[in-house]
Amino acid sequence: MADPRALADEGLCFPIGGDDRRSTSATGRAIFADSIRAVDPAIAARIEHTRDWRKGYIKPLRDIVLAAAQSSENAVSISRHGLASAEQRFTFRRDGQETPVREAMSTWDQPGLGSVIVRGRAAREEELSIPYKGRRLFGDDLRRQIDQWLDTGIAEPSFGEALTLVLDNPDWLDLRDVDIALLGAGAEMAPTRSLLRWGARVHAIDLPAPAIWDRLVGITRSTPGTLRIPIELAPDGTPPFVVGGDVHPDDDPTICAAAGTNLITRAPEIRTWLAEIDQPFVLGTYAYADGADHVRLSMAADAIVSALSTSRDDITLAFLATPTDVFAVPLECVEDSRRKWEHRGIGGLFQAPLRLARQFEPNYSSTYTTSTGQRIGLNDAIIPQQGPNYILAKRVQRWRALAARAEGTPVSLNLAPATRTRSVVRNRALAAAYAGAGRFGVEVFDPSTSTTLMAALLVHDLRNPASSANPSTQLMNPMDLFARGANHGGLWRTAYAPRSVLGIAALLGMFESRA
Repeated sequence: MADPRALADEGLCFPIGGDDRRSTSATGRAIFADSIRAVDPAIAARIEHTRDWRKGYIKPLRDIVLAAAQSSENAVSISRHGLASAEQRFTFRRDGQETPVREAMSTWDQPGLGSVIVRGRAAREEELSIPYKGRRLFGDDLRRQIDQWLDTGIAEPSFGEALTLVLDNPDWLDLRDVDIALLGAGAEMAPTRSLLRWGARVHAIDLPAPAIWDRLVGITRSTPGTLRIPIELAPDGTPPFVVGGDVHPDDDPTICAAAGTNLITRAPEIRTWLAEIDQPFVLGTYAYADGADHVRLSMAADAIVSALSTSRDDITLAFLATPTDVFAVPLECVEDSRRKWEHRGIGGLFQAPLRLARQFEPNYSSTYTTSTGQRIGLNDAIIPQQGPNYILAKRVQRWRALAARAEGTPVSLNLAPATRTRSVVRNRALAAAYAGAGRFGVEVFDPSTSTTLMAALLVHDLRNPASSANPSTQLMNPMDLFARGANHGGLWRTAYAPRSVLGIAALLGMFESRA
């Protein structure tokens, strides 16, 4: 348990409990219990009686997803109640004063951020290309690779359909008419580079760290895109290096030294800064941090989404889902996985496979029937090392996506494959498991590949009126939003339950990395 003040220096913070401490576990447990209470009080009671939440959170999350899959009403109810509980519990702390999040967003609504505009100097890329294993795939080569991903079960057919539509409609990539705000523009999984290459106007939020902005400004200069950057205003209301108004200097080192703001501590000012965009825009949430700060980032982003949504109806939301979570998946995935289980060849994995392979479990031991008669599977790829804070941070985004779409807001939420991000590579066990995942039919992607693929899916969602992002597109269940266009890296169709092979995948990965 961290010191309570360490979790609440400033900005969005976890609530203080009855023991006068800020417990991330108690908060997460309470939010998940509140999310499901109206749908299934018994599950809520089991969650509240889970003593060690860090070890016991996985089974309740499975129960919640299964309950949400039973009907559209359940899925939306769980999302709305989860968001309401989180908003009610989290607080905003500034200058020693702690207030409810909603109140804070309206209290500190004065402009506190100026803007610098950085313009690119290159021609727009007119054809979709994807960096992959040291090559850049275009045209027929890219189409063949898409087919291969589908044939090997790395992604769902709807993923191939979406990318093929982007290939067939290269004019969709002309994003000179698109404004997109990126919360966490410098994050590894943010689509910033691709959007700028296609000419978008990007409104970028990230920390005031010159290294982040050196990279983002450098990317922008080599593209046709435009980057709007927040600059903290001086007490007299002017940017620190000029007097009066928005500024457009070409002195990149000066820009980078002054650029950026903190999403956790400056959420009200960021909301005001984004409200200055005078045309429809996309608001994408990509910020990431380790541990409890990831939850605080997600809550700060959600507070901004909620506040903006009360005053305007021209915003499209964008998120990425993590594959290491629980999903209701189509029966086709279950049947494919079971075929692979029946025909699994384990001799290629080990010289003495039988003893080592006894721990393996099939990916789907059961199927379930929803209230509409739809048969589904439950894919549970949660990695315990990532912890309940990671799942809560990502679940807030899933809940917001479903609740907003139910209210008529367009929402692009795409499932990104497992990716070798810095946060994964820093964790030796996870890095080793990812290195050995290929032996079990799972492909782990480089960040450059994942971000470009996800950017292309975002373009599809914005340009194709029949995409699942459009709230007028009918879905059997709102959670089908997660399955449409999914690239899960093979986790949904592999023969093996992911956690049952995690240890051996890590062992194999360590051997292969030393080879």
